[in-house]
Amino acid sequence: MASLLVVGADHLGKIPSKLETIGFQEVIHITGRKVQQVKREIPVQVDLVLVLTDYINHNLTSVLKKKATDQGIPICYAKRSWCSIYKAIDNCYQEDCNFRQSCMKFKEC
Repeated sequence: MASLLVVGADHLGKIPSKLETIGFQEVIHITGRKVQQVKREIPVQVDLVLVLTDYINHNLTSVLKKKATDQGIPICYAKRSWCSIYKAIDNCYQEDCNFRQSCMKFKEC
């Protein structure tokens, strides 16, 4: 089961259902608004961290980047639009991408 941590934005709308179409069965969402969320750890089951850059503060972004790197979890950045998210995920992984085939089949942008 592939798991994605989305950080930023108050509401994701239809984004989780679209993420399911490219292979993510679990989408965990953190708004990033509360100061205490900086201290929160990345769950162990997470395969990828997606940061929505237009809805997050710089400090939390820096902390997330360090935590993801320390845990060996890929991290990508996008605006809160499906095209931006899709492109960020598609470009995030290189040869070892577990989602490359499903992303290549799904053309919406």
